Amino acid sequence: MADVPLYVISANTSSERRITPAWSISTLRSKLEHITGVPPSSQKLSLKTPAGSQPIEAADEDAVTLTSYPLAPYAELHVVDTRPINAQPNFNDTSVEKFVLPVEEYEKKTDSVLAWKKAQKLGRFDPDAPSHEQAKIEAFERDIQQRGIGAGRRVRVGGDDTRRGVIKYVGEVPAIPGGAGPWVGVHLDEPVGKNDGCIQGTRYWGEESALKHGVFVRPERVEVGDWPVLDDLDDMEEI
Repeated sequence: MADVPLYVISANTSSERRITPAWSISTLRSKLEHITGVPPSSQKLSLKTPAGSQPIEAADEDAVTLTSYPLAPYAELHVVDTRPINAQPNFNDTSVEKFVLPVEEYEKKTDSVLAWKKAQKLGRFDPDAPSHEQAKIEAFERDIQQRGIGAGRRVRVGGDDTRRGVIKYVGEVPAIPGGAGPWVGVHLDEPVGKNDGCIQGTRYWGEESALKHGVFVRPERVEVGDWPVLDDLDDMEEI
């Protein structure tokens, strides 16, 4: 069976990868560690297709292969890091200046990932890419409607019980690269987010703050429900 192009998405990465259906789940986890930085034992995997979301897990992950799952071209493979926040690496350190190659120069290179994707007709260079992208956007919109995702609703983000908050925005966020379709902006109860509700000069809610309570995620990463604000004293046996 031929390899299938999927979008691999985690909290810190998003890239197109070719997945071999004959791989076992254990093999997939091992390869995803090099892409996402999340150890296999801490990965919570799910496959998102227009038909819905399906967890990827099994009692014997060395024996079960990916042929057991509906691998559709350009479906989304989500990798959630189940480690506590303080045990996860921080890839957003802005104290070190980053080198950025101008887009014009990068597009001229013949040994780049972009050049390879052009040659292999992957991503936006795939003649069928527009239809795949539209199907993905429509799936997001259905998910929002069916689960009642809207401003003011309490949610938990990414299955992490410590990342609770309230939805402040649902809609397009043009500043996110390759991020066509709706995003869900959440104001987290604790300052463990990525921003303060503002991205590249566009403010979606609140006022400027040094505390990062804001995060923008795709609809499938939020769980709508009665998620009360956590009480730090609940876990203390004595004071």
